[in-house]
Parts: sequence; structure tokens; C-alpha cells
Amino acid sequence: MLGRAMMHALRNAGVSVLYQDPELKAVWARNMRAPWMTEDEDRSILSPSQNEQILTSRRAVVANGQSERFELTVVADDRVRWFEVWVDADLDETGKIQGVITTKIETTEQKQREQTLKVLLREVSHRSKNLLAIIQSIATQTGRYSETISDFLGRFRGRLQSLASSQDLVTSSNWRGAELRELVTGQVGRYGFDPARALRFQGMNPYINPNATLHIGLAMHELAVNSVSYGALSQPEGFVEISADFEAEGEGRILVLTWREAISAGDSVRNERRFGSVALERVVPASLNGSATLDISNDRLEYRLVVPHGNFEAA
Repeated sequence: MLGRAMMHALRNAGVSVLYQDPELKAVWARNMRAPWMTEDEDRSILSPSQNEQILTSRRAVVANGQSERFELTVVADDRVRWFEVWVDADLDETGKIQGVITTKIETTEQKQREQTLKVLLREVSHRSKNLLAIIQSIATQTGRYSETISDFLGRFRGRLQSLASSQDLVTSSNWRGAELRELVTGQVGRYGFDPARALRFQGMNPYINPNATLHIGLAMHELAVNSVSYGALSQPEGFVEISADFEAEGEGRILVLTWREAISAGDSVRNERRFGSVALERVVPASLNGSATLDISNDRLEYRLVVPHGNFEAA
């Protein structure tokens, strides 16, 4: 009964076992799945060098009684499989070798999980470095255009919160990115406005990749802060208009994102070259390999951002 139970356990665990006498003649075998279904080297899917490695290990165990363990990588049917192999001596009470036990277990799933984890860790490291570089740039530019520590802290805190909001969208999508409408609505909605009233969005709604999500989110933040302070969103019934359109360029398409709002005539504060305009006209478009213009007239503000293909995909 114990023997049958052990055989069932070996089968369920996917463990293959071969027992050979000291002359390496097969005595019995259990659960000999592929690639161990035959010990005939002419029929084996193992390479000649792998068959030789197994044979050499068995001979060494017969000679010295010391166990050996190694890993084999097998390629069959365009599929890579990994196996752990143990070769042990079966010793009697006097230490004499009675036979050789070869145990084999497939570790393909474990190896694939390890490889996937390594890829994910490299990706997390890469994205973390990119995020830290963005934060460093924001800190540098904010400090350059801040007059006091209090001014710096207020502006920097707002930009970090904007970055965190965009990063939440990226993370929730498994690092795919974010829909443009959701990104814009989230940045404007952070200031307590009802997007249905304060935001009029029209046009395309592409999926923005992670890097573009962070930088376009930063641009929307700067525009929203400016609007809340001096522009349309500082008025009880004020609103902003955002349009997103695809335009042909070569063999691909570009995304043209436009922010429009009415402003008070003669508002000179807008003409100051602070970090907001630097981010909108230089930092954001440079990060996307695109271009941007910020036009301010006596009664209207328009920001136009050109986003090259590769930063988005059609929703």
C-alpha cells in the first residue's frame, strides 16, 4: 500500500525515477515522462552531450558513492524546458553500492516565473529611474522660478501630487498608460470642479503610453493651476475647452491636443515666464519629441501640444 501511495505521489508531483544496478542496467522505472520515456540515446530528445553528462554522473556515483545534481535545458518542438536531475547511490548497511537512483523533475514553470520576475524587476527599476529624473527636473525648474521657500514648497507639492495622480492611472492599467480623457478629467477634477461643467472635451480619446501620461498630466496641471488662479476656472461659470485630433504625418499620425479658455483682458501676470510656461513650451514637448505653442491674447489663452505617434495608440 505504501509503495502504491508513493508511486501516486511521484506521478502527481511530476517526478521521474529510474533505478539501475551497479552496471547501469535498468531495474525499474516510474513515471518516465518525456524526455525520459526511453534511455535509448538514438531515440532520446536529449542532445548527445546531455546523454553523456547523465552517463558520466552515474559512473561517478558508482565509483565514489557521492551524489550529483545538475540542471538540463532541453529544446523540443520549439519549446524550451528545464529539468533538475539528481543521481544518488543506493547503499546497503555496509556501504556497498547496490544501485544508482536517477531522479528527474521538470522546473520549466518555476524558471519561467523567475525569468518573468527578472524582467518585471528590470522594468520597475527603469521606470523608477525615469520617474526620479522627472521629479528632479521638476524640483530644479520649480526652484529656479520660485522667489521664496514657501513659494517653492507650494508649487513643488502641487506638481508632485499631479505626478502621483497620473502615476496612479499608469499603475492601475498595469503600466499600459491612460486614456487621454480620463487623464485630463482627473487633473482638472483635482481642484474640486465638476468636469461636466468646467471641462468641455471633444475629439479623439487615444490611449497614452506611461511616459506621455506623466508629461501630458503635468501640462494639464500647469494649465489648470493657471486657470484656477487667473483664468476661466477662477470665474463662477468659467470653463475650458480641450480638443484632441489626429492629423496625418508621413506614414503615421500625430495627436494635436489643444487647450482653450477665455481670460480677463489685460491680465499681465500671464506674461511672466515662470516654470508653468517653461514646462508647457519646453519640458513637456521635449519629453515627447513633439512641439508646443502657448498663445496669450487680451481675452484668450490657447495651448497647442503636438504629440508624435509612438506616444499613443487609438482607443
